[in-house]
Amino acid sequence: MLGTIGRSSGQIRLRVVHTTQAKTLVRHVHRFTWPNCHVFTDEYESYQGIQRQHSTVTHGSKEWARDDNEDDVFEVHTNSAEGMWTGLRNFLRPFRGVSKHFMSGYVAIHEFRVNLKCVSPAFISDLVAVHSFSI
Repeated sequence: MLGTIGRSSGQIRLRVVHTTQAKTLVRHVHRFTWPNCHVFTDEYESYQGIQRQHSTVTHGSKEWARDDNEDDVFEVHTNSAEGMWTGLRNFLRPFRGVSKHFMSGYVAIHEFRVNLKCVSPAFISDLVAVHSFSI
């Protein structure tokens, strides 16, 4: 699976993929991020081709977060992404196993749920407006 999360927006984009090689990861990041965004990853080699401003933490050296600009804020980390995956795992847990055939549907439901943030009257109005009922 691949995922991106906007630190300021909290919006996520999740996809079920068959490989996490560089070609797949880079395509995902470039598709779901703005060209001027800053990407934070761990040291996984497949991230090296990302054409964005890019900072990396080195988990292999026990580095979990880093303060690059010495303002006492550890802005270089992957904690948001780790939390995103924990949220997906917690969402899937009650289903007690999901077939690979249906996994992308469950992931899409979770992505929609996270990105919606709240069910508003405007959302309900839009949802029911697309349906027509005939008696």
